Amino acid sequence: MSEMINGYDLDWTKSEDIVLCGASSYVQKYYFNEKFNLLPDEIKNELKIICVSFAEEAGGILTMEFDKSGNLKFCVRVDDGDFYFDEIESGLKISSYQRKKEELLSQLELFYRLVILGDSAE
Repeated sequence: MSEMINGYDLDWTKSEDIVLCGASSYVQKYYFNEKFNLLPDEIKNELKIICVSFAEEAGGILTMEFDKSGNLKFCVRVDDGDFYFDEIESGLKISSYQRKKEELLSQLELFYRLVILGDSAE
């Protein structure tokens, strides 16, 4: 899935980290990585709500990505000419998600480490 928006390549697969999901306010699209289809639909829907509401309210592009250690990160990208992007709103929303969805996020990290990376349950 590669699209160019004002010179920004929206190829979700080019990240060094593994993209779980993301949404773009520029093209009004949501992306979910098919590698995570084992996740229950309820969790997939929760991720979609997080990403899409972020993109609609703060603007820009939000992706949720796993680093090589299995830590889940919120990554925000913004087009240089996007004067509507609210950096403060962006930071507040991410902090709010991290607090309110702490259990979900830690369970996703555990899932990634066990299922995708094949770590032991110790």
